[in-house]
Amino acid sequence: MAGSPPARNPDATREWWKTPARHPWLTALAVLVLAIVVLVLLWDWNWFKGPVERRVEAATGREFEIGGDLDVDLGLVPTIRADRLRLGNADWSEQADMARAERLEFKLALLPLLRGRVELPELHLDSPRILLERGAEGTGNWTFDLEDKGESRWELRPGRAVVEAGALRYLDAANDTDILVGIASTPEGSRTVADLSAIDTAPDRAAATAGEDRGDGDAAGRAAVENPDIFISGGGTWEGNEFTLEGNGESPLELMETEAPYRIDVRARAGATRAHARGTLLDPLRLRDFDLQFELAGQDLEDLFPLVGVALPPTPPYRLDGRLTRELDGPRSIWHYDDFTGVVGESDLGGDAAFTTGGERPFLQADLHSSRLDFDDLAGFIGAPPDDSDGETTNPELAAHARERRAQGRLLPDHPYELGKLRSMDADVRLKASRINSPMLPLDDMDAHLVLEAGLLRLDPLDFGVAGGTIRSTIRMDARQDAIRTDADINAAGLDLAHLLPDVEMLQNAVGRVSGHATVGGNGNSIARMLGSADGEVALGTGRGSISNLVMELSGIDLAEIIKFKLGGDRMIPIRCAFADFEVADGVMQARSLAFDTTDTILVGEGSIDLGEERLDLTIRPRPKDRSLLAFRTPLLVRGTFLEPGFGVDPGPIALRAAVALTLGSIAPPAALLATLELGPGEDSSCGGKYAQ
Repeated sequence: MAGSPPARNPDATREWWKTPARHPWLTALAVLVLAIVVLVLLWDWNWFKGPVERRVEAATGREFEIGGDLDVDLGLVPTIRADRLRLGNADWSEQADMARAERLEFKLALLPLLRGRVELPELHLDSPRILLERGAEGTGNWTFDLEDKGESRWELRPGRAVVEAGALRYLDAANDTDILVGIASTPEGSRTVADLSAIDTAPDRAAATAGEDRGDGDAAGRAAVENPDIFISGGGTWEGNEFTLEGNGESPLELMETEAPYRIDVRARAGATRAHARGTLLDPLRLRDFDLQFELAGQDLEDLFPLVGVALPPTPPYRLDGRLTRELDGPRSIWHYDDFTGVVGESDLGGDAAFTTGGERPFLQADLHSSRLDFDDLAGFIGAPPDDSDGETTNPELAAHARERRAQGRLLPDHPYELGKLRSMDADVRLKASRINSPMLPLDDMDAHLVLEAGLLRLDPLDFGVAGGTIRSTIRMDARQDAIRTDADINAAGLDLAHLLPDVEMLQNAVGRVSGHATVGGNGNSIARMLGSADGEVALGTGRGSISNLVMELSGIDLAEIIKFKLGGDRMIPIRCAFADFEVADGVMQARSLAFDTTDTILVGEGSIDLGEERLDLTIRPRPKDRSLLAFRTPLLVRGTFLEPGFGVDPGPIALRAAVALTLGSIAPPAALLATLELGPGEDSSCGGKYAQ
């Protein structure tokens, strides 16, 4: 019938199940598609958390946990994410975790894996917390018990890292060091250290300093690292000294490549001491090597002792800039500071220095030079502050010390040397100054070589160019005992008489060369105490020369000659010789002989100089060799202290002669002038001769 449905083939219905056999590839494809659909619907990347955790634990020897989800976005460069990660700490640490992060997300390029390269184009860390800790035996918790210590066949090529609200803490309890810094991909983010409980629940001293002063300016600090990936900001304590720091660097992933230089630019401040380091590090976690341009500035070089162990004397403010590198020699580390230049106070200073640690004592070796050295800037070597009365560069501590010394009315420094510092390190330092600025002393140049070994200090030589001549010295200070024993051998030669006292107008045309020798030794921990107990001898002398006759007539109080020279002009008279010979015993210089002999007058002296009390007690007796009216043959008295010396005449002999003149004047006025006559015994006496007896 036309309206009836077509008849169904009963054989086709009964053999439908034979279709897969006739079309196997189509069937396999259908099954695969179905399996993929089911897998996509049911797949959970968290199935791999356990295998990943076990693999990391086996590789590091530490606990590892992925507390959140593990997820992967597939592609040729898949993105892998893991939440709430935790890496356990070393067994010896009291802290349970070495590292935590809220999320780790990174991209992994698949094709480079075929060539043995692990390329991570991008890494994102959210709220990482990292604790780097050094144990009692000096082992760092970053040293892992790796199951395979052989060289890896994989080449790591890190890309850009983005860090949000990170924090890193470095703890070395044995050396009283506790540092906490914020880490982020923006300067502002690095200054906000998030919750620290993931690192330590105890109160944290480092956190207290994280927001304090971090030095000046970000712009200059970023110059050494082009397009920095990471910024740090924080502070803490370094060997008990509080400090702050701020800086930037390349991607943290670069730290994984220990053979590649890692560029940084960091500023740090500890009190008044500031440092700026820019350059490269190699394997920074181990400080294996580095090459940095290092600027150091502060109020006083003495402040470096508690920071780095370099014992230096007090100085005015300084600023130095040079190249900092490190050399390893077995257990020793040699820190080189080369080609540095800068200023200390009013002086320029440059040269090379090396500081060696890891031996019995630290060792400082330096070759220094200055083209213009302000002598005041060396005052700290003798325990004195620079004179700040003429606007000299100083710091608050040294200024207070200067005021204290002025109030004491003492010239010789009484500030004690610190025995602990003299015994704390060894040194071999050479300093040459081609020009010295010293308004009070006619110094020309200097060459000094200081050697310090186990508390024994030697200055050999300590040479100065002085007034056109030289003063050459060797000084030995033995600080191995409670009271420093100091011995000095000093030789002066060819000092120009006119230049020795340039401010004395009547000596400006003087001609003569002064030479001398001194050997003294004393006990004490300051310059004042050393000299106050000194024994030895001091001798000075000059040969033939010339000097203003007015000086000699003033010394003899020859009124007639003084009036004549004031009216008619001065003249130069020959110097036959001059000498001063002192014996030094228990800090007192006793004159054995003292004379100044010219063709006009001979001056002979006696008395003492007390180095301990800083007092002068000298008497100079003039003996004119010419005939003169109105000549008062009276002694000159040199009294007072080193800071306030006094010069005067003994009124006794003058009053006696005035009384004789008055008596004679009552009889015959012209005869009164006879009492003021001095009949010189001649101009041909040998140097001093019987007049100096």
